[in-house]
Amino acid sequence: MAEQAVTAANSGLVQRMMSVVGTHSLVSSVWGYVDTTIKWCWIPSWLPSWCPTSQIQLQTAEDMMLRCVESPFSKQHVPVSNGNLLWTLTISDERVKDKTPMVLLHGFGGGVGLWAQNLDALSQRRPVFAVDLLGFGQSNRPLFSVDAHEAEDQFVESIEQWRAKVGLESMILLGHNLGGFLAVSYSIKYPGRVKHMVLVEPWGFPETPDTVEADRPIPVWIKALGAMFSPFNPLAGLRLVGPLGPTLVQTLRPDFKRKFSSMFTDNTVAEYIYHLNVQTPSGETAFKNMTVNYGWAVRPMLPRMDQLQPKIPITIIYGSRSSIDSNSGRTIKDMRPHSRVENITIRGAGHYVYADQPEDFNHRVLEACDGVD
Repeated sequence: MAEQAVTAANSGLVQRMMSVVGTHSLVSSVWGYVDTTIKWCWIPSWLPSWCPTSQIQLQTAEDMMLRCVESPFSKQHVPVSNGNLLWTLTISDERVKDKTPMVLLHGFGGGVGLWAQNLDALSQRRPVFAVDLLGFGQSNRPLFSVDAHEAEDQFVESIEQWRAKVGLESMILLGHNLGGFLAVSYSIKYPGRVKHMVLVEPWGFPETPDTVEADRPIPVWIKALGAMFSPFNPLAGLRLVGPLGPTLVQTLRPDFKRKFSSMFTDNTVAEYIYHLNVQTPSGETAFKNMTVNYGWAVRPMLPRMDQLQPKIPITIIYGSRSSIDSNSGRTIKDMRPHSRVENITIRGAGHYVYADQPEDFNHRVLEACDGVD
């Protein structure tokens, strides 16, 4: 009986660990082997959580990120369907309350705290709402459909339900990375609600290439690694290393500290990014199901741009030092000859344009949106 109790406890622990890593689909296929193995590999059930994180720690890390924001702001959970809540930061000065609000949609693995260098400037001319996308940050982390189309719709519908609940008639949508992709998807479905779109280094626009360019072949070892890690979520490795995670973020991404060096001299940013991305994988899993082969979109956006109403103006911002191909911006401009499409390149900025060159970014965004009201 004692041996069976230990085995049952260890089984539950292993299953929980596999769930945290985000490999739900693998559990059933490997459990026979695991069940045999743990009979001789006793793991005490009282071990602390493998990843040193919690919802409270995430909230504290976000508060630290926002401590330098000078404008008064409020934060709240906004209810959407199925009992889900979207975490929302709001800045609304009385002097600009009648202007069209700007809604900020972060990219993959992001959260409202990453806009810390932009909130004060962008809110000087209009109300600003920063939202943690469904499945990310401090928003609820539900199960998403494994179907790419349905998962995309879940994101889009949560944004529309959020808009209705907050009471916005129309808005400027500014999206970075995944947020840019969802901004266009939303605008196709709800064109009457969008006055202007600002796409910042948007993900998921070009189609997957049929063949690899002859002068840029993918090395065999990269293909092998891709095949080996394909069953796992993108950030599974960060959860897998457990207590080494915070150090890993600081070591592999020291650039984030530099991006926010005007605000912080400590590890505030690394701590926030860590706690954002080791919670239960939800939006992360949805993103994985929306991608194929090295991060290309299952449902690329460029072939769908003809569904977007021509009256919606688009500003597309890229960093001059980014590895993201800016050809999509030029293609969009060519596809919409009778619409306003502006491509902007910010010198000295990488993929995180808004953090690399915040002053230039803020100025360009304000200038692009001046004609909305």
